[in-house]
Amino acid sequence: MAEQKIDLDQVSHVAKLARLGLTQPQLEKLAGQLGNILSYVEKLNEMDTTGVEPMSHALPLKNVLRDDVVQPSLSIQQVLQNAPESEGRFFKVPKVIGGEENSAD
Repeated sequence: MAEQKIDLDQVSHVAKLARLGLTQPQLEKLAGQLGNILSYVEKLNEMDTTGVEPMSHALPLKNVLRDDVVQPSLSIQQVLQNAPESEGRFFKVPKVIGGEENSAD
């Protein structure tokens, strides 16, 4: 097996930052896998890339956009007709910030 480039403490730290609850066997497996990935990247770094333009994607990307044409839109009544609740010209939704249901205590 390739020399391990990342230790269990580093994997555990990254898992904690990502809020992943990993078991000890999972941490050990990931440490080995990440070590192999780092070894492969190290091998890629040995390649001569003189004259090779940096790129963010292997294939050329092109956005296919339509022309922005003004078209008639729905009336407020049509938009709100299927809303469970509305208030005036607006959708009415349950409070999600600062409500008692979401308190952390």
